[in-house]
Amino acid sequence: MAALTRRDWLSMTLMSGAAVAALRAQSAREARIRAIIEAFEKQGFHRTATDVDRASADWLCREVEQAGLTPTRESFSIDRVDLVDTAVVARGRRIDGVPLFDAAFTGAAAVAGRLGEMGGEAPIGLTQTAPNAAGAGPLGAARRASRHRAIVCVTRGGRPGLCPSNADAFEQPFGPPVVQVSSEEAAFLDDCAKQGVDVQVRAQVTRTPSQALNVVTRIAGADGTLPPLIVMTPRSGWWTCASERGGGIACWLELMRELRAARPARDVMFVASSGHELGHLGINVFINRRPGIVSHSAGWMHFGANIGAAQDPGNTLQASDDGFEAMLADTMEAAGLRIDRRVARGTVPGGEAEAVHRGGGRYVSIIGRNALFHNPADRGPDAVDPTVIARFIDIFTTVAKRLAS
Repeated sequence: MAALTRRDWLSMTLMSGAAVAALRAQSAREARIRAIIEAFEKQGFHRTATDVDRASADWLCREVEQAGLTPTRESFSIDRVDLVDTAVVARGRRIDGVPLFDAAFTGAAAVAGRLGEMGGEAPIGLTQTAPNAAGAGPLGAARRASRHRAIVCVTRGGRPGLCPSNADAFEQPFGPPVVQVSSEEAAFLDDCAKQGVDVQVRAQVTRTPSQALNVVTRIAGADGTLPPLIVMTPRSGWWTCASERGGGIACWLELMRELRAARPARDVMFVASSGHELGHLGINVFINRRPGIVSHSAGWMHFGANIGAAQDPGNTLQASDDGFEAMLADTMEAAGLRIDRRVARGTVPGGEAEAVHRGGGRYVSIIGRNALFHNPADRGPDAVDPTVIARFIDIFTTVAKRLAS
């Protein structure tokens, strides 16, 4: 349990026994949250189907067991993209980058030519985009229709750094090679484009047949004939993604403890999916292996990115219908957690909730805002707020108990 301060102990002397127990339980929960996120962060780069991803799945299974449930590893095959040489060379300077995983690659030979503004006549276009905006907007259009033989993309996250976009079209790649580079290179590359400097763009990779893993478990309900409630969170992503993925994983694990003790009426299935950054591959596999589960479930709860992120926090609520939205919104507002944005009804939601939306299922989803989103600096104790994450756990527990009743 986290150490209690002198002020805590003095306050406890004036509290009832129940209040003291509640304070201790809260302190213990926040300590578990910190430990979960710290362990997840220290595992390394959580890219799908890598050694880190597999080791992280084993760790998560042990955490599920500590919550009193039996985990299952559900594997699926992918051709993993492994970087060999990915860089932009201009004026004798090499800038390392990350290719878009749903675009073309170059092979060992670089694409060479004049660098210019994207959409112009230069063989190599220069642009910039926020994380996860590479498939739409100007960059998406240029990938589909421009004459560029390659594109250099400066990534613009909430903090300086190389903040790659997910490969939403991983299974159906399109467009020329795109090398993503850090925002810290923007001024240099802008000048190169203005001067029409000749550059080299290389996005050389190999494909490695690999296995990725979803972690799945279940709480048996009193009536197994009732449609199940499904709770999902992604567990893969760019870099260490402590605040991007850590809050969702902590909520996922803590909700198991709460619902197991509550003995729900219906089955509750939990899935932590890999393949998030590759078009949500893992949740699609989970659904495809269970025909009819989307529309015949009681509902889906999606713990998306950045829950409890401490750097520029904010919350987006996504829901399939007014009833599900009100259920979560009312609970959040009662707990003093703000809702910065509500996705309009009928809009395709972000994250893994997309698969439920397209399948006609009912869902409620939270995605947070985070200045460290997709940033290599997404690590350390200052990236997350365990107190806020604990409040989300209370909220999700209230909603899940209603949906599982």
